[in-house]
Amino acid sequence: MSPFESPPHNAAAPPAPRVMCLANQKGGVGKTTTAINLGTALAAIGEPVLLIDLDPQGNASTGLGIDRADRKLTSFDVLLGDATLAEAVCETAVPGFHLVPASMDLLGVEVELSDNERRIHRLADALADYQATSMADSAASRFSYIFIDCPPSLNMLTLNAMVAAQSVLVPLQCEFFALEGLSQLLSTIEQVKGSLNPALDIQGIVLTMFDARNNLSSQVDADVRSHFDGLVYDTVIPRNVRVSEAPSFGKPALLYDHKCSGSLAYMQLAGELVRRERARQAA
Repeated sequence: MSPFESPPHNAAAPPAPRVMCLANQKGGVGKTTTAINLGTALAAIGEPVLLIDLDPQGNASTGLGIDRADRKLTSFDVLLGDATLAEAVCETAVPGFHLVPASMDLLGVEVELSDNERRIHRLADALADYQATSMADSAASRFSYIFIDCPPSLNMLTLNAMVAAQSVLVPLQCEFFALEGLSQLLSTIEQVKGSLNPALDIQGIVLTMFDARNNLSSQVDADVRSHFDGLVYDTVIPRNVRVSEAPSFGKPALLYDHKCSGSLAYMQLAGELVRRERARQAA
């Protein structure tokens, strides 16, 4: 049975969505894969998700089956103020999972906004307007979570995401250079928190591409947990061929093969994230 055939009713949805960005300046760590599949898994358990693709490569948009020709309004239009966030939102093949797609135009956003005093607040302003409108409009789409998929660099787009977000989720590949650059990312998060967004915190670290046959993966797992105790999710995402294949079909892994080990891990991660959020709200 597909996890999307009968999603349970969520009677305790928060009044405002939890906004988090997925960031890591190192490429190829499973950041976009996590954004797509964690969002899909949350939608499958009745937690509506909006994913804002802020990466010029637009891989999250492609991985959710949105053809480049169909991206009439994108996150670039939102940042420039040529469209509202609500106007740029589109549906995906996953019930309860919506997307603001990206285009290569984002490569020029720093030039376009170079003279704008609020250039690193553009996404935060757009989100604030969207949430104010959706709260006043009972017919508007309500989300439990808003994800922002960042580019693999610490540039103005990533800063826009961190200023707009309440927390940062860090996917970390179980490879030799996994910790390289992580301290820089955490330092950037602290700087943003100190000067631009006092509410920003670290949602957690998700270990990805874990290979049980490789002793190095286990060593990275142990090292990361010893250095960042409490921040690392218990769920580990395994290296999985089906998860790697899914984007080429324009599908999340949970639609491509919901029984594979990667899909099951993302479902487990979604449950763990929800439990952490409930504990945070109760604290």
